[in-house]
Amino acid sequence: MDEKNIPEYSGTLRSHMVEIPKPISQCGGIRIFGRLIKSLVFSTDIAVIRNINADAVIAVYPFTPQPIISHSIIMASDIPVFCGVGGGTTTGSRVVYLASDAEFQGAVGVVMNAPTLNATVKKVRKVIDIPIVLTVVNENDDISERIKAGVTILNVSAASRTPWLVDKIRTEHPSVAIIATGGPNDQSIIDTVNAGANAITWTPPSTAEIFKSMMEKYRNII
Repeated sequence: MDEKNIPEYSGTLRSHMVEIPKPISQCGGIRIFGRLIKSLVFSTDIAVIRNINADAVIAVYPFTPQPIISHSIIMASDIPVFCGVGGGTTTGSRVVYLASDAEFQGAVGVVMNAPTLNATVKKVRKVIDIPIVLTVVNENDDISERIKAGVTILNVSAASRTPWLVDKIRTEHPSVAIIATGGPNDQSIIDTVNAGANAITWTPPSTAEIFKSMMEKYRNII
């Protein structure tokens, strides 16, 4: 069926939900436990997560991972959740415990930070069955060793150099699954998809930014 002929229902109350950029649909996606994932929203905001049309959530934040945060997001989300389990400041056995807990709570995958040691990846791989996603920030990472240690998916986040790095990894490892940051606009997303990314992470506007436009609309009505 032609995409423009697909029936659509958005309701009245949810008609202003956040929509991911359309170019993300051009990537091939990654199939995990039978579910095809092309778009991942980079957020821990439950209100945004419940009102966005992304395929999954990548819940990573700049603090030591806390199970209660992961549990809350997984419980509230109506789409699969990839949970951050550390690997940078949080290391060793604690990463293993966090990864195991995330799987038991229903996470579809765990995300490890770029500094994570291969020894830690191996330990986690022994105790969980869900995908291990490892963040890659530059070309210095030994991707072959990462894959050998048990990494399932690479999460490329190299700012403006992301398309270049994705292309480099794809050339050297044609079959590896790659998630990558989409960048600031449609063109950067297209460039990243064309470089070989299977799925794209996208940062939505904050609730404050969304509220700003709504409040301006309310003021005009009142």
